[in-house]
Amino acid sequence: MPTVDGLFGPIEIAAPKPRSIKLRMIKAVYENMTVKDNVTDYLTPNARYTSPSQIFETFSFLRNETKESFCTAHLDGKNRIVCLEIVSVGTLNQAIVTPRDTFKTALLSNAAAIILVHNHPTGDPTPSAEDLEVTRRLREAGELLGIKVLDHIIVGDSYYSFVERGVI
Repeated sequence: MPTVDGLFGPIEIAAPKPRSIKLRMIKAVYENMTVKDNVTDYLTPNARYTSPSQIFETFSFLRNETKESFCTAHLDGKNRIVCLEIVSVGTLNQAIVTPRDTFKTALLSNAAAIILVHNHPTGDPTPSAEDLEVTRRLREAGELLGIKVLDHIIVGDSYYSFVERGVI
């Protein structure tokens, strides 16, 4: 042990204890996969999505759902779908949606933009006040992250596009 001269003789100094730091490693894994359920019936490989009606057709399977489901379509720079995600499944008339959950996989899929899609099990696609607020918050979060929110489409017996109605 090292010593130093003290007033009444040498003093031993304890060596500092080594410190350990526990770290967690997060790995982003990108996998190519084939979806083998009814969703693939609605997808066209490498199709460019340029209109809300195309998204409505792709997500028309949501018309049959009895609970509100909030989904995202992640798009590349050419507006081709690279990932579909069901962000939240809620109750008859609401689904909890946060920017954190919405953009987590959008970042991992390297999306240039996203399209928000959810259903109204009642069949009426008119947006609620909560729908308008969630859309505003997600657009602001997307701007901060550099991922553009291109549209929000509500699926019912027909559809409501925020872009077509001038809300976005």
